[in-house]
Amino acid sequence: MFAKLLTVFRIPELRRKIILTVILLGVYRLGYHITLPFMDHESIGRVMENAQSGSTGLGGLLQVVSVFSASELQNGSLFGLGIMPYITASIVFQLLGTVYPPLEALQKEGESGRRRLNEYTRYATVVVCVLQSFALLWSMRSGANGQAAILPGYNSLSWLIFGTILMTAGTVFLMWIGEQIDAYGIGNGISLLIMAGILARMPEIVRKWVDGIRSGGLQIGSQFGIERLLVMAALFVCVIAVVVFITQGQRRIPIQSAKHVRGRRVMGGNRQWLPLRVNQSGVMPIIFSSSLLMIPFFLFGQLGLAFGPDSTAGSVFTSLGSAFSPGQGFVYSLSYIILIYFFCYFWTAITFNPKEMAENLKDNGSFIPGYRPGVRTAGHLEQVMLRITYVGAAFLAVIAVIPTIVSNTMTQDFVTASFFGGTGLLIIVSVALDLVQKIDSHLVMRNYPGLLDSDK
Repeated sequence: MFAKLLTVFRIPELRRKIILTVILLGVYRLGYHITLPFMDHESIGRVMENAQSGSTGLGGLLQVVSVFSASELQNGSLFGLGIMPYITASIVFQLLGTVYPPLEALQKEGESGRRRLNEYTRYATVVVCVLQSFALLWSMRSGANGQAAILPGYNSLSWLIFGTILMTAGTVFLMWIGEQIDAYGIGNGISLLIMAGILARMPEIVRKWVDGIRSGGLQIGSQFGIERLLVMAALFVCVIAVVVFITQGQRRIPIQSAKHVRGRRVMGGNRQWLPLRVNQSGVMPIIFSSSLLMIPFFLFGQLGLAFGPDSTAGSVFTSLGSAFSPGQGFVYSLSYIILIYFFCYFWTAITFNPKEMAENLKDNGSFIPGYRPGVRTAGHLEQVMLRITYVGAAFLAVIAVIPTIVSNTMTQDFVTASFFGGTGLLIIVSVALDLVQKIDSHLVMRNYPGLLDSDK
């Protein structure tokens, strides 16, 4: 493996792409140390400590958004929103492309249509970023329960607008970095930015465990006991192996091509396979479910603060907010699983069109043995996809609730538990596999063995 890695850097073009990608990712991480000038960092630190102890309100919102978007909201960073506004705009345009005819026509125009859609997505990203950054700063200026995160002298509308402009510029700059990686680097730029933001949390988690072991040792039964460390290490390896297995898993449907006689030669008649991914929807159901569950969590928490904790209505809303707090109970986990199943079938229905696929097979002179081309083939493909989508949804549901189980049984830190499942883990595995495959394509094109090829 070490010799293969050296081979990667011996190819000048591939070496330049990798170095440029690393430099741009370094600029991306450097920007997280540039903070907004009017933020009260001591107050934000107290807010995040309350969030880690399980309290709801602004602290819980900041922690959820930080894990979900791979951003750094806890230090009031210029890149605080991360790249999530761009992802939100991209998802919206992809959904609209299935129901809005002009956008659907643009998607079918090829490269020119793709450039137009990217341009519209950039404009929508600016709008989404303005709304999200202003809403975030407005919630951080609230002084309820001592959770104000903006310095008193700067708690005005003009400074909020200034902060909104800065955070919007930061997200637009990140979008530009992602496009530069796509054009001149290696891998998918936006995905690499998200993965880098998630992996950047690992040193802090390791430091926390090292400090806990130094202070309390590895006594059995303690928070940082040796038995918990071994169980979490084994669980992490098993979860990674299962995620890789399901992500790469396919249901192969046999396809027979029709024979064609041209002169004295008989062509065609080959048997091929139509691969259908088990996890056809990818990570989108978890992203959608997490986004929707943040709405009642934030809404009930704000209503509880508005009515006051001493009133009956305030206590009811506070209890409802706690029920929908991530990693805090049965109601959240059950709602999470139901939404994941719904969005798995919803996203698969949008992205997978059995009728169009059956028509393409018919036009190419191919057919599925035992099924007539056309309606029968489309029905068979739809039935198979419904069955494997159920398995994919079950896989996503298990992966999604693992952080909740780990945080409630082994560690009280939800950020640490998020590395054992959820959106972050799926993104890391998917992006890593895609990056390795793209490097392999460069190596194979130059007659070198790929990174995943076994040595002979």
